[in-house]
Amino acid sequence: MKITVLWVGKTQFEYLKEGISEYEKRIRNIQPFSVIEIPEIRKGGSLPKEMLKQAEGEQILSRLSPSDEVWLMDERGQEYTSSGFSGFLEKKMCSGVKNLVLVIGGAYGFSDAVYARCQGKISLSQMTFSHQMIRLFLTEQIYRALSILRGEPYHHE
Repeated sequence: MKITVLWVGKTQFEYLKEGISEYEKRIRNIQPFSVIEIPEIRKGGSLPKEMLKQAEGEQILSRLSPSDEVWLMDERGQEYTSSGFSGFLEKKMCSGVKNLVLVIGGAYGFSDAVYARCQGKISLSQMTFSHQMIRLFLTEQIYRALSILRGEPYHHE
């Protein structure tokens, strides 16, 4: 199974870019993995938030294949422990999913069309984090989950 993380906008801070890059390398040593970065909508700041979500949603949907299984990173999603998230990934691997796509939306979330396309939602925490930070947290958690599945000592319980 390939894991793809898709997000809206560029990662702005160098320290986050470095951390994401480190976990991307680690993940790719274990599992097929890619990141898709969707450019921010030009003059998006001047659009009403519903129009911005719609425009971002069209960009997200255009990057998906019909066979992709899509899960949104959403504050109202299912929360997992790290071990629970590894179980989630293992279940997807065993069920024949070819490409699992985890999507981090823009500042205002997702359009109704994106919600309609997804198979579910995952929340990393009840706390609020910037979309920039979530990119690092998600890539680290993917690496941690894969390490758990491999029985590696990265995760301690």
